[in-house]
Amino acid sequence: ILSIGSDVAVGVKASNLTFSLFLPKHTSNGSDSKKQRLDESPPSRVLHIRKLPNEVSETEVIALGLPFGKVTNILMLKGKNQAFLELGTEEAAITMVNYYTAVTPQVRNTPVFIQYSNHKELKTDSALNQRAQAVLQAVSAVQDGSSPSSDPGVLDLAPPPSPVLRIIIDNMFYPVTLDVLQQIFSKFGTVMKIITFTKNNQFQALLQFSDPVNAQQAKLSLDGQNIYNSCCTLRIDFSKLVNLNVKYNNDKSRDYTRPDLPTGDGESASKDHSLLGTPSGALASYSSGGGYSSSLSLSQGAISPLSAAAAAAAAAGRVALSGSGVSGVLLASNLNEEMVTPQSLFTLFGVYGDVQRVKILYNKKDSALIQLSDGNQAQLAMSHLNGQKVFGKVMRVTLSKHQTVALPREGLDDQLLTKDFSGSPLHRFKKPGSKNFQNIFPPSATLHLSNIRDGVGEDDLRLLFSNSGGTVKAFKFFQDRKMSLIQMSSVEEAIQALMDLHNYDMGGNHHLKVSFSKSTI
Repeated sequence: ILSIGSDVAVGVKASNLTFSLFLPKHTSNGSDSKKQRLDESPPSRVLHIRKLPNEVSETEVIALGLPFGKVTNILMLKGKNQAFLELGTEEAAITMVNYYTAVTPQVRNTPVFIQYSNHKELKTDSALNQRAQAVLQAVSAVQDGSSPSSDPGVLDLAPPPSPVLRIIIDNMFYPVTLDVLQQIFSKFGTVMKIITFTKNNQFQALLQFSDPVNAQQAKLSLDGQNIYNSCCTLRIDFSKLVNLNVKYNNDKSRDYTRPDLPTGDGESASKDHSLLGTPSGALASYSSGGGYSSSLSLSQGAISPLSAAAAAAAAAGRVALSGSGVSGVLLASNLNEEMVTPQSLFTLFGVYGDVQRVKILYNKKDSALIQLSDGNQAQLAMSHLNGQKVFGKVMRVTLSKHQTVALPREGLDDQLLTKDFSGSPLHRFKKPGSKNFQNIFPPSATLHLSNIRDGVGEDDLRLLFSNSGGTVKAFKFFQDRKMSLIQMSSVEEAIQALMDLHNYDMGGNHHLKVSFSKSTI
C-alpha cells in the first residue's frame, strides 16, 4: 500500500475484497487543506466526506447528494467520521462539489468537508454494507418512482398510498408559514394545495402533491429533519385523504391551481402572486401571509443559481432562516383599555420572546407597541397571540412599522403608559439553548406550573387560580410535586391566569412559573 505526501493510506477490508483509501490527516486548517486537495484530485463521481458528526446516519449523508442527482453507492467509515458517496454521473459530482465550495455543507449543524476521491467507483461488499444498501435502494426507488425489491431485510416501500402528506411541526421555536412549507416541499414536485391548522396545540399542515411518488420522495427525505437549526422538526405521514378541498387563498390555506379563490374572512392573501404559480422551489424572498417579506438565506450569503439544491439544503435543515428584515416591534390593538397594563402585556408576550419595552399609546389606549428581542420572536408572538381573547376582547396583533419603542423623556410619562423591561430577570429566552425554547406552545386552557414551593398542595393552587376569575376544571401534580398541570374552563381564562400569576411570589423566594401546555388532563 502506497503512501503519498501527507496522505495516510488505509486498507479497508471487506469479507471478499480489499482496497485502500487515501484519507487526509486532520490538519488544523481544514479548509485550506480542502482547497489544495480539490486541486490535486481530478473530478470523480465518488466523493470523500470528512469530519462527519458521531452517530450520523446513511440517510443524512445521502441527503447531501440527493439534490444533485442519483446516489448510486455509499460507504460509511463510522470510526473515522468519514464516508464515501458515489453519484450516478461525474457531472452530478462536479455540480455538488462546486455548490458546496460556495456554501458550507452541514450535517446536524456541523460543517463537513467534501472532496473528490481517488476512486472512480465504489466497490463495496453488499453483506457488509447491507443497511446502507437498503437505505440507498429505498431512496432510488422513490426517485425512479418504482418500488424496490422486497428482499427480506431490505427496506420495503409499498406504492405510495396518497399524494397528500400530513405534516406536524415539533419544537416550533420560530413560526413556520405556509410559504416556508411550499418552498421546502416543492423541491420534490409540484405542490398543488396546502392547508395549515392547529390541533392538540401543535401546528400541522396537509400538503397535496400532483403525484403520490413526489409525496413519497418528500416524506423519505424530510421526515425528522429540522427546518431551522435545532428546531421546527418535521414529522411526516401520508394522509388518509387523497384530495384537499381548499376554499380560500390566504395565510392558512392555499390552492396553487386556483389563484382566483377569495381570501375569506378578511385575512390577507399572500401579496406576492408571482409565487403562486412557481412551485419550482426558487428561493427568492417570499412574502408571507402577513404581507411582510422574509428571506431564506444560506449561512454563506447569497444563493447560487442552483435553487433546487438550495431548496433541498433548506429542507435538510442546513439553512438558517433570517428574520433580520423584520422589525421586532408589534402593534397590539382592540385591547381592553380599562384593564390592560404594560406589565400584563410583558407577561403574555414574554411567553414567546423577551419583551424589551411596552408602550400603551397615549391617544389610543386600546393599542400598544411591544418590542421583542428580534423579528423571529415578534413573528412567533404574533402568530400565536393574534385573535386571542384578552380581558374579554379579541386582540389583534400585527407587525409595527416602528423599529424600536421610544422611551419618554424623564418626568413626562405621568400615566405610566411606557415601561422598559430590558433588564428584567424574567426573560425566558436569555440563555442560549434554554429548555424554554422547546416548550413554546399556543395559548391553551391547560397551564404548566413549575417551581412550586414544598408544602403547597392541590387545594392551595386551585384556590389561587380560581381567584384570578376563572374556574379550575382539572389538576394534576407531577411526581416530584414541584410541577403540575392545571386546566381552566377556557383559553381566555388561562391567558388571564397566566398574566396574573406568572412569577407569583409563593414565599421563601419561590416564584411560580406559568406557561401554556400542549397536554390535557
